[in-house]
Amino acid sequence: MIRRAGVVLPVHDEAELLPHCLAALAAAADMADMPVHVAVVLDGCTDGSDAVLAVTGRLGDTTHVVRIGDTNVGAARAAGCAALLERYAVADLWLATTDADSAVGPSWLRQQLRYARAGYDAVAGTITIEDWTAYCREAQDAYRQAYHHGWGHRHVHGANLGFRADAYVQAGGFPPLRTHEDVALVAALTAAGRRVAWADDVPVTTSSRR
Repeated sequence: MIRRAGVVLPVHDEAELLPHCLAALAAAADMADMPVHVAVVLDGCTDGSDAVLAVTGRLGDTTHVVRIGDTNVGAARAAGCAALLERYAVADLWLATTDADSAVGPSWLRQQLRYARAGYDAVAGTITIEDWTAYCREAQDAYRQAYHHGWGHRHVHGANLGFRADAYVQAGGFPPLRTHEDVALVAALTAAGRRVAWADDVPVTTSSRR
């Protein structure tokens, strides 16, 4: 039975966007209906992201700060998961990940945990782009036409992903990839026979940075 949740947040030079991300994460932790432990992974930060984190209030029941210098999102997510797995029982733990340029909705964790109670081993949620100013109208239209927000969508985003800790361990964890580490993990979960909820009701907004 899942008795606690852990959230992994990789950060690489995100001082500008980090306050919004952390405020949203704190709100989601408050609504989770179980203890929430947050692992923030500062990965080669040189822009003051660590100072932003230092003045941030409570994110959950506990906050663990992990420092690495890989500038590799796969390694950062893996380091955050490892920090939580060292502290909490694998059988009791649900793990979730998001990104520092993203903002989870207030019900983000609570909805993931509902899927866990319904028998799912992982939840892959959709994202909504918050600001399109860096892209032309044609690019925006092409994205919206190709992106499916409904149930069963098959999109994978590290900004909106959750999974049972035991399933994560069985799948081998996040590989140290600079891109598509999230896709690789979900592929491994699926290959292991784990049940994935391709959910449309687990909201996350994110930036449109290139």
